[in-house]
Amino acid sequence: MADTLLVLTNLPDRDSADAMAAALIEARLAACVNILAPCTSVYRWQGAVETTTEVPLLIKTTAGRYPALEAAIRARHPYELPEIVAVPVVLGLPGYLDWVAREVTTDA
Repeated sequence: MADTLLVLTNLPDRDSADAMAAALIEARLAACVNILAPCTSVYRWQGAVETTTEVPLLIKTTAGRYPALEAAIRARHPYELPEIVAVPVVLGLPGYLDWVAREVTTDA
């Protein structure tokens, strides 16, 4: 269970979110990507307060696949500095967590 990660990132629009999700699944870097409804993000960037609409992604993967996942997000992300935050999953339905691990194996 401790190997499972929930990775969060935000994309500027639905098309880029769809493309990112498809690429991560195709490369077996994620078992599942939830594309959430657009949200409003407020943050400070280069000294100015910004407000923008973004599309959040919830990405399920494992710690072993995280380095490749991060590299893939960075390579495809339109932002200069994308949000990429990984949160360890400490509890969850064992069958689901096993499925996540199986889906991101490179030999599947």
